[in-house]
Amino acid sequence: MKDIFSETALADLLPVATYAADNTPAAVDLLGFEAAEIALAIGVGGITFSGTNKIEFVLTHSDDNSSYANVADADMKGVTGIANGIVKALTAAHAAAEVIKLGYVGGKRYLKLLADFSGTHGTGTPLAATVVKGRPHVGQ
Repeated sequence: MKDIFSETALADLLPVATYAADNTPAAVDLLGFEAAEIALAIGVGGITFSGTNKIEFVLTHSDDNSSYANVADADMKGVTGIANGIVKALTAAHAAAEVIKLGYVGGKRYLKLLADFSGTHGTGTPLAATVVKGRPHVGQ
């Protein structure tokens, strides 16, 4: 087995918790790394999602940690049809937990992920997102 321990670092993009409302996104700094992948973990839905009662995951990026813009198709691998930075939307029943792999290739230094809740969410949904930073610069 090859070692990747020395070639990667992890950072919380969306801390593990049960959410029933929007999170306050924290910035993840990619300085010193050439690659980033997001593991988005979604537990069993706390409600039956619909077009009204939904969660949309909005990924934004920035060069300066001040002005953020929504990612687009060209910034991502593993997802297409991105509109307004939405990389995943829960709009139908979600009866089984899943982990989704999203590759970020946008080239900006900072990332933020918003779990944007719409409608009524009387019961929370377990969520988490981790950034796997890869290809560290020499000497990092």
